[in-house]
Amino acid sequence: MSMTIHVDVVSAEGHLFSGQGEMVYAPAVMGELGIAPRHTPLVTQLKPGDVRVDPGQGKPMEHFYVSGGMIEIQPHVVTVLADTAVRAKDLDEAAALEAKRRAEDAIANKSSEMEMAKAQIELAEAVAQLRAIERIREGGN
Repeated sequence: MSMTIHVDVVSAEGHLFSGQGEMVYAPAVMGELGIAPRHTPLVTQLKPGDVRVDPGQGKPMEHFYVSGGMIEIQPHVVTVLADTAVRAKDLDEAAALEAKRRAEDAIANKSSEMEMAKAQIELAEAVAQLRAIERIREGGN
């Protein structure tokens, strides 16, 4: 039997996932994290992207889109505290494409600094959602 780590994915909307995984992958602000059982303790910020939980034993990977937040890693527990979290399979591709288009238009129109910053955040979130959708289509890894 392989070693596993307990994983919780929660957001302001509620508890999304609780289960075991052989590996967890998360989009930290300093780069992609690969988390295995007995990982050294760590707390870091997440950027918009795809959190993946590999349950092992040939089971399909669990995918979650997070808009940002924090991740706490302990040797036997990973807790994802997301600003917003959605099962990646529940993402709306048409809405993400429309959000991306609106953000690109706002950036092209060179609005005020505040509007520009907001548009850049919205663009990053829309692109991360589209990547999560694409990853699921490609087979889930």
